[in-house]
Amino acid sequence: MNVGISRRRFLSTSTTVGVGLTVLPAGLARAYAANEKVNVALIGVGGRGRWFVDEIPKLANVVAMCDVNQSKAAYAYKAHPSVPKFEDFRQMLDKLGRQIDAVVVATPDHTHAIASVTAMKAGKHVFT
Repeated sequence: MNVGISRRRFLSTSTTVGVGLTVLPAGLARAYAANEKVNVALIGVGGRGRWFVDEIPKLANVVAMCDVNQSKAAYAYKAHPSVPKFEDFRQMLDKLGRQIDAVVVATPDHTHAIASVTAMKAGKHVFT
């Protein structure tokens, strides 16, 4: 009497269970957050960052803006008066960290690395 399981049956069952455990939780997570917008903070909203000021609100919730140059940031600040504004991205991340899901960094080349790394260390998704 052979009670063992065949190699083919074992592989079939293992694959089915593995796929089920991989796909099912991911599907549930997508279904849960399917209708929610991402909360995004914008770092560098003057100059090249102005494009993000116009486009990101169409896709996500802008929850904070940051720029060291207040005169260049005036357009962004005027376009979104209710959004909190900061001059230092570290203060922004400290104060509103729990509300921020992702960060867009549109600063000059020599400064975007530090802002991006700081945001990643804070657990945020980053687009630079």
